[in-house]
Amino acid sequence: MEFRVDRRSGVATYLQLVNQVKQALRLGVLEPGDRLPTAREVVAATAINPNTVLKAYRELEREGLVEPRPGAGTFVRRSLSHPETAPDSPLRTALADWMARAREAGLDREDITALITAVVDESFNPSGPAPGTSREDTA
Repeated sequence: MEFRVDRRSGVATYLQLVNQVKQALRLGVLEPGDRLPTAREVVAATAINPNTVLKAYRELEREGLVEPRPGAGTFVRRSLSHPETAPDSPLRTALADWMARAREAGLDREDITALITAVVDESFNPSGPAPGTSREDTA
């Protein structure tokens, strides 16, 4: 697993690492028993403070997702994946097809992200549009 740090995102660096591990767990990229990169390896790849990596790993441990093994590293304890997120799942295939249509329609990454976020927000908040938006904003 390779971490990417976006220093302009406004999201704390340790949370970026936590979120990337969680995403890898959801997508099945990381599975129980897999070893996370050492703090030294992450620092070498991202030029962040080792304490930041350790803070992220402690948070993942607190959530029960990883466990440190002294002298061996930090290992995944449990997965967050669902069969529907597998690379060959019908849902993922349909989403990839939709993505291709969105790109063909001229939408860029930010347009697609905004549209998906709006639909996800509406889906989890059926009583109305997401805070700060109107139905017209999401149409």
